[in-house]
Amino acid sequence: MAMTSLDRAEAAEHAMSQELDRIVVKSVIYTSGERDPRQPLPPQQSQGKLFMMGHDSRLPRMPEKPTLFDFFKYRFGPSAHVLQSARLARKNGVSEKIVLACLLHDISVMGFIRGDHGYWGAQLVEPYVDEEVSWAIRHHQVLRFFADESYGYKYPDSYIRLFGADYVPEPHIQEAYRRAREHKWYETCRLITVNDLYAFDPNVKVELEEFTDVVGRHFRQPKEGLGFDQSPSAHMWRTMNHPTKYL
Repeated sequence: MAMTSLDRAEAAEHAMSQELDRIVVKSVIYTSGERDPRQPLPPQQSQGKLFMMGHDSRLPRMPEKPTLFDFFKYRFGPSAHVLQSARLARKNGVSEKIVLACLLHDISVMGFIRGDHGYWGAQLVEPYVDEEVSWAIRHHQVLRFFADESYGYKYPDSYIRLFGADYVPEPHIQEAYRRAREHKWYETCRLITVNDLYAFDPNVKVELEEFTDVVGRHFRQPKEGLGFDQSPSAHMWRTMNHPTKYL
């Protein structure tokens, strides 16, 4: 039977894993949907190897005390979208807090998980930013599904292509939207969606260092490094730092 593209990818990854001096076992969330998570994993052929409990040599090594920019450079996926969004927000004259929110609004998608990314992203940054910023990041994923002509925001054409013209947000999203409309920080969150780029320009280059001052003023970088400061979200940063740890 011919191998599927998933089979080929798994085989290639298995071959790479065999070259490591540690055994890599994927967490359930990595494979759920590709395989039934109720089924046991196939037995690992240890051949005297130990299981991965630290740095994965397939990834660039992070500094001992990683900063936000280190995660952008060494763990996050392509960041052109958020960089362009932050530059657009600055160009449109919004406050620095909103520029920061635009820079951070999709970091969960880039480095952690896509589903409910606004909520995950807000949890990641909550200990380090103003409460208004984390609230806006949390709710931008809700507001983006609802037009607001008073701010010049219309439902993105790209969503029709991605989800279909008949897509209707789930009831919990609709309820969260109703609550957000009545919140004192509605405008802050709405401005993320206004400056979000749903079709960003692949030819425009924005350097992360453009936002050094904004991050320095509005992101409380822990002296111990992200992941090692005992904050409520430190474990999430550690997971991104060492995504293949066995436990």
